[in-house]
Amino acid sequence: MTASGVRPVDAARPEALYDVQGTRRIEQRAQESLPPHALMSRSGFSVARLARALAPHARVIWVACGPGNNGGDGLVAAAHLHRWSQQLGTSVQVVVTHWTGNPADDRRLPADAHLALEGAREAGVAFASQPPASFDLAIDALFGIGALRTLEGEIAEWLGALRDTSSPVLCVDVPSGLDADTGALHGSAVTGVGSARGLRHTLSLLTLKPGLFTAQGRDSAGRVWLDELGVAPSAEVPVRAWLAGHPMPAGGTAARSHASHKGSFGDVLVLGGQGIGVDGAGMTGAAVLAARAALHAGAGRIFVGLLHAPGEVELTWDPVSPELMFRRPERLLERDVLRQGCVVCGCGGGRSVAGVLPQVLSGATRLVLDADALNAIAADAGLWPLLRQRQARGWTTVITPHPLEAARLLGSDTHSVMADRIGAAQKLADEFRVWCVLKGSGTVLAAPGELPWINPTGNAALATAGTGDVLAGILGAALARPGEGSGALRSVAAAIFQHGWLADHWPPGSTLTAGGLAASVQPLA
Repeated sequence: MTASGVRPVDAARPEALYDVQGTRRIEQRAQESLPPHALMSRSGFSVARLARALAPHARVIWVACGPGNNGGDGLVAAAHLHRWSQQLGTSVQVVVTHWTGNPADDRRLPADAHLALEGAREAGVAFASQPPASFDLAIDALFGIGALRTLEGEIAEWLGALRDTSSPVLCVDVPSGLDADTGALHGSAVTGVGSARGLRHTLSLLTLKPGLFTAQGRDSAGRVWLDELGVAPSAEVPVRAWLAGHPMPAGGTAARSHASHKGSFGDVLVLGGQGIGVDGAGMTGAAVLAARAALHAGAGRIFVGLLHAPGEVELTWDPVSPELMFRRPERLLERDVLRQGCVVCGCGGGRSVAGVLPQVLSGATRLVLDADALNAIAADAGLWPLLRQRQARGWTTVITPHPLEAARLLGSDTHSVMADRIGAAQKLADEFRVWCVLKGSGTVLAAPGELPWINPTGNAALATAGTGDVLAGILGAALARPGEGSGALRSVAAAIFQHGWLADHWPPGSTLTAGGLAASVQPLA
């Protein structure tokens, strides 16, 4: 059961995301065209309906209300829940804690919130100074998309209780303390936040916000629902980003033309692997994982060039995937070879990668740069012009940094990157004229002149060695196909989606490993 007008956000379809400024413009236009208090009435009713759908047997519901219109939405919801309980003759106890900053002066509330408070009192809703000792459902209506603030005292205690509870929590619009634009948590709201113990839901009102789907937003928001409240977004209000929903093929396998052949799906050249890393150890497995992933993603041929150090035993074949063709790196670095497919560079290779990057950057027409290649570029500004010039030549470059690698490229730190993942990804894309895949919770895909995409799939099971190499290989297969052209960016988004989708559908009780993930990759559509 779902509430009328409310729908769950489905990872199988793209969704427009609006920032706070855009949402405010949509809200203002709606208020100008609707009767007074109508928008809050719709919001509160929607919250109440979804609350009842999520917890139909709840006997105690705690509604935590703050001093603004988000709190007003909660008060309207509380009034509805209380009335429905009375009408149905059920013993549902609705307990409201209302924090205004100055309990003696309700007149400081916004007009709609003040009217909602009066309505809740007239309905007979029970108000309390502290949350109930136990409850079956909590509604977080403390703070919405307004200015973030440092929380202390009573309001911080309430938020802590909402974070720590094992009971379901329904957040109104956004979880309190979450930056709706970036997904970052601020001030004392960070305390206790990680992956909350209980089920979490967020009913986003009017629009979907980017911060719900990246950084700490996914843990904080849980399952996201949307109610546009009968208000259609105006074409004059710009979309901030897209949620990169993508349907997986029925049966899990993309259909291919009978007349196709291995040349139809292109070549992937993997350069990396055995070279000595900063810790003195080789990374052969990284290149092999990328190659295996490209194989299973449907690339026609996969060549592997291992950048081995002097004295190392040279790997010449992979017994798990004998289809992989190993070549000496110098053979793959020949200009005509570099241009015959997509090059994946930096999955292992250590310091040896820096020596081949000038040739790769100036010769490969389609290129995925990962890990050691990114660190080498960050450490050598002399490579930056070669990287930037690729776009002007009509060549495609994808970089796949995790937050620390992104920070190195930006000359920044991971805290700054995580404070605005969308902004950091866009800055990297614009600075180096590349497509940036900023990995992490809610992976961000940014490209010059394009709206960012946020990937809705994936989970913490991917936090294990080698899964990033698998992603690089899938991306290589996505770019390898001849004639991809203008659809290449969507192919990259689809590859990122599948990488996370596989983790989301991993067999319960089975540990996800990079090798298993590579073997589970499905041919790209």
